[in-house]
Amino acid sequence: MKSLNVETKSNIYPIYIADSFDYLRKAFIDASLDGNKAVLIADSNTAPLYADKVKGLIEDCFSYISVYTFVAGEKSKNLDTINSMYRFFIDSKLDRKSIVIALGGGVTGDMAGFAAATFMRGIKFVQIPTTLLAQVDSSVGGKVGVDFEGNKNMIGAFYQPQFVYINAKTLDTLPKTELSAGLSEAVKHGYIYDCDYLRFMFSNKEKIFSLNTESIIDVIYGSCKVKSDVVSKDEKESGLREILNFGHTFGHAIESLSGFKLVHGQCVSIGMIAALYLSYKKGFIKENELNLAKNLLEYFELPVNVIGFNAEDIYKQMLFDKKNKNNKINIVLLNSVGNAYTEKNVSEEEIKNAVEFVLN
Repeated sequence: MKSLNVETKSNIYPIYIADSFDYLRKAFIDASLDGNKAVLIADSNTAPLYADKVKGLIEDCFSYISVYTFVAGEKSKNLDTINSMYRFFIDSKLDRKSIVIALGGGVTGDMAGFAAATFMRGIKFVQIPTTLLAQVDSSVGGKVGVDFEGNKNMIGAFYQPQFVYINAKTLDTLPKTELSAGLSEAVKHGYIYDCDYLRFMFSNKEKIFSLNTESIIDVIYGSCKVKSDVVSKDEKESGLREILNFGHTFGHAIESLSGFKLVHGQCVSIGMIAALYLSYKKGFIKENELNLAKNLLEYFELPVNVIGFNAEDIYKQMLFDKKNKNNKINIVLLNSVGNAYTEKNVSEEEIKNAVEFVLN
């Protein structure tokens, strides 16, 4: 098992990366979370696979534990589902010392965390991510929230978990498209922050994509290390943390316009190519570096372009991005591979040109 700590102003907490759930009970005890009431939240895909197993392993840690299940998918990520969670919490007689446990992918973690952050002004929660995207990205850093009227993660909070427990073997049941989606975020971490990590992915792409246990744990650890470093320096996205949005401003617009039919990681992959193209056109990276990125993403069966959209619609949707300031679209670009920054003065023409590049 590997572990590392996330150190923010609001909380210091461990991330455990293992190949089983064997250490999960000890993690709750070490965090002094035993003895209270708990609710385990999972979606309709994850609950049949893992809810009973996880509950059985930890139920003697709590005075009471129940399972709340919601319909899987981004369409459930809304305030109606949160309202249903609140009612379940009340029916379960949760109090301020109770624990919310998120068991699942990014949608589950985001919503369970948001419900925990706002119920009784905040109760403790734990992340047990079961998808690669959640393991390498969304479970770490404390961003929680829901979509609102078609806009991705429009309502939310910064709320850190008590710990994150990752069992890499849950990826064995993951559809290939979901594995690819998680690798999109992992590739992003290499391009924005860590060239050595990126080289590891290029050199070990076959082992990674075939889910070699040692290699996939190294990927999860590498991404968690990048995310931990960035979040520890900038918990609430006032500066450095903005680089984690590389590819996301383009990607979220495409995701929203697709009605969430395209999964998040696929849209981020397309968005990264748009951002890399813009970085290339500004003279910061070379054309072969752009092409190498495309090759790696395509090896992981990720899209690098999209059809059925137009540049004007994508640009208009980008104007709704919550990271924009003073009515200007802020886009994360690369000064060089492994070194990202936020560009605050990108023209409408430059943005549309980058969008056109991925619409081929």
